Amino acid sequence: MNTPNPEMLDLNYSSTGFNSRLGYGKKPALLLIDLAEAYFREGTPLYHPRFQAALESCVRLQEQAHACGIPVILTRVEISKGGADCGIFFKKSTIPMLCFEEGNPLGDFNPLVKVGPQDMVVTKRYPSSFFATPLGPMLTSMGIDTLIMGGVSTSGCVRASALDTCQWGFRPIVVSEACGDRHEGPHEANLFDINAKYGDVVTEADAMNYMATLKA
Repeated sequence: MNTPNPEMLDLNYSSTGFNSRLGYGKKPALLLIDLAEAYFREGTPLYHPRFQAALESCVRLQEQAHACGIPVILTRVEISKGGADCGIFFKKSTIPMLCFEEGNPLGDFNPLVKVGPQDMVVTKRYPSSFFATPLGPMLTSMGIDTLIMGGVSTSGCVRASALDTCQWGFRPIVVSEACGDRHEGPHEANLFDINAKYGDVVTEADAMNYMATLKA
């Protein structure tokens, strides 16, 4: 199978109206998705060294958000013993989801992630940060119009959250360096698809600069 030329791929999409830019809104929040120890501790079913760079980028974004007075929401996964409250998703991904059974320390945030006193933590059971959680109404009540996001994994919970961000009526801004996946292929393909259809994919530097403009 031939690998498509990136320039031709961009042209293919942009010529049909995809790949347009939403831009940032006026009131953002930062969403950090599932920065659990299970992804960063060697020997666990979910571990991969590619996730470390995304974690470090997320930490930098969190520090910038704190400095600029931007709300920070962190998601975590917790399911009941045996996964009854996780339904078909548990049946499909039983081994990795066992990391998030209640009481398993692998479900805790990585030590690099410091939850600030004003940060909000949302517990979820499914890929999207919105599904069966209070996130959507929470953002609406705060007047948020833009959700800057990073976390793991790009092809899983980040993509699902970006799609639902769009469907809830917020601007999805996905920071490329702050996302990680087990392989470059799914990572790049999902960033491309998010950028083409649902939101904007930006660099960490771009997101940092935008947040800095709101500091005053």
